[in-house]
Amino acid sequence: MITSARATALLFPLIVLFAGPVPAAEGTHLAKDLAAVIALLGAPCGEVVSVTRLAENDHLATCSNGIRYRVFVNPQGRVVAEKR
Repeated sequence: MITSARATALLFPLIVLFAGPVPAAEGTHLAKDLAAVIALLGAPCGEVVSVTRLAENDHLATCSNGIRYRVFVNPQGRVVAEKR
């Protein structure tokens, strides 16, 4: 029978290995999400090639066509994409 301490010792490395998010994958998802938001707002973009986080819910997205948008949530709770 495995004691709880031994089981914890065996599981801990696996938990540490798989618990954290993968930054590259997170960035890819964020770029796709921002591209979708910009498209839904009717602005030309194509694909988001880089993202800079300015603050929580506030990002600067650079599109493949060279246009940059600040995508953020305004005080009324609406998502806005400002051309920069």
